[in-house]
Amino acid sequence: MNYSMLLCLLVGSLSLGLGGCDRPQRPSEAAAHQHKDLPPHGGTPVTLGDDAFHVEFVRDAEAGKLSAYVLDDEMEEFVRGGSPGFTVVAKVGGEERALEFKPVADAATGETLASTSLYEAQAPWLKTTAAFDAVIKTLSIHDQVFTDVAFNFPKGNAKE
Repeated sequence: MNYSMLLCLLVGSLSLGLGGCDRPQRPSEAAAHQHKDLPPHGGTPVTLGDDAFHVEFVRDAEAGKLSAYVLDDEMEEFVRGGSPGFTVVAKVGGEERALEFKPVADAATGETLASTSLYEAQAPWLKTTAAFDAVIKTLSIHDQVFTDVAFNFPKGNAKE
């Protein structure tokens, strides 16, 4: 066995031994090791079903637009579906307002209106309203249908 191979084995053994010590972790270390589903655009995550999928809502106040990205259960991959769109009913100032989400094509990703993970809705009140309660009326993703999914924007619907 040559010297460099022996050195590699020694360094590898030490790093394994030090990394696997049995000392209790501090709370901050334990939190760093937990898996946390985070929305990729920093938006509002809404869980569909028993954590089957997520919709991430991202508001563009200047444009009065709300984007909805359909994501997998870990919020790591975009999920393309054939939904022609969906409706969200928001409660704003004591009255209900419907947001009609339409599919968005993206030539850069190859997404088409019939196979996309991005939907958008536009309404003038989105320019000035930063928080509201809402319900996704019906959203189909592949062979699953989700109805009456309540959430708060910008908090989402995660159960802590």
